[in-house]
Amino acid sequence: MTETALVWLRRDLRLADNPALRAALDAGFAPQLVYIDDPEGEGGWPLGAASRAWLRRSLAELAEAVASRGGRLLLEQGDSLTILRGLAGELEAGAVYWNRRYEPAVIERDQAVKQALRGDGLEARSFNAALLREPWTISTQQGGPYKVFTPYWRRVQADLDEVSPPCAAPRELPPSKLEGRSLDDILPLPSPRWDRGFWEHHRPGEAAAHSRMEAFFEDIDDYPEGRDRPDLTATSRLSPHLAFGEISPRQILHALREDSPANEEARQHFIRELGWREFSYHLLFHFPECTDADLTSSLKGFDWAEVDEDSLEAWRRGRTGIPIVDAGMRELWATGTMHNRVRMIVASLLTKNLRYHWLHGARWFWNTLVDADLANNTQGWQWSAGTGADAAPYFRIFNPVSQGERHDPDGAYVKRWVPELQAMPLRHLQQPWTQPDALARCGDYPAEPLVDLKSTREAALAAYKASRS
Repeated sequence: MTETALVWLRRDLRLADNPALRAALDAGFAPQLVYIDDPEGEGGWPLGAASRAWLRRSLAELAEAVASRGGRLLLEQGDSLTILRGLAGELEAGAVYWNRRYEPAVIERDQAVKQALRGDGLEARSFNAALLREPWTISTQQGGPYKVFTPYWRRVQADLDEVSPPCAAPRELPPSKLEGRSLDDILPLPSPRWDRGFWEHHRPGEAAAHSRMEAFFEDIDDYPEGRDRPDLTATSRLSPHLAFGEISPRQILHALREDSPANEEARQHFIRELGWREFSYHLLFHFPECTDADLTSSLKGFDWAEVDEDSLEAWRRGRTGIPIVDAGMRELWATGTMHNRVRMIVASLLTKNLRYHWLHGARWFWNTLVDADLANNTQGWQWSAGTGADAAPYFRIFNPVSQGERHDPDGAYVKRWVPELQAMPLRHLQQPWTQPDALARCGDYPAEPLVDLKSTREAALAAYKASRS
């Protein structure tokens, strides 16, 4: 009888290019796939509500794919080590394999799991499934981590040709002796069904990830010019699939080089975006405290404003009276995602015009994004606030009016998500408070912006300069 190996799945919800699964098969084990819902093992950043809604559907898709190959995906809930030990005993398993994660609390948990399992006499091994290059394999000439993207990416690019091609999914999987728990048991449907609108825009799962990638590649030549236009569908929309490991960066890189009709400019532009994701993980690994504290000390004395809950709630709900900001926050609430350019605009308003600490935004995004990723979310917010590595200069404060006029030139994005403004003339759409008569005919849209953009910009600049001196 073939000995069993548990393959412990987490943010690697795919069968193709899954190194832990492939290693188990290559070693001659009968793999038993298991997913354990273990929020306490995630430390201070357990999955938010929107991500758990995505996870439920992704696991359902994966379970179906496993079943179609003759196997069963076991679903469990509780302490990871306790459950892995229990399953290993029931199945008389000889090994437990998994793919690595890089969040601080998860690293600590995984190290303890590996040590305990080996102490039990089991083979316990982990693999890289999420990154092109793992954080500890890249260092400066002085031997330390990078804190600036350009030299980091120059170093990574030099080795991209060495990235091995992705491995195929197994055609068959062995049957399971165990039933596990039901999906409804460990991840019940949201109640009320606030997530219904998500699925008009997204389809979770490994098959959907590859379909999304292929569709993006068909129009990728428009990416360099169109990626900043929220009114267009020029971005890849692969971020939630990457966040849950339904597709790997190695698969994307390989497909982009081998199968994509993209011109070289578009190809390199998108590969660079994969590089920013890699850089975020590099920072997260080397500076684990950055999830909750400023990465740099340059703004250590910055005068963050005391939070007014009504203002913060107006920002969260898309009621700031600033159309491009409100459109982004409403898109987030309705779909679980937001265009990247608009993420920067709404983050600038929160951290610079309102002068609220970036963690207020990071926590809200973490709970409402279906593509919530601790490395990307942390570094995106620290970049916007000016507190992170390679951060936006403190004097870069986005003007949401000019940003809206430039990147939503026909007003299509604003009018889609802020329908109250449908009748507002285009020339006034991004600053409707300048036309009170027209605005009065726009339902209950705020008559004034939440903040005066000019005076709050000046106050932020003064506060930044004072802290730096």
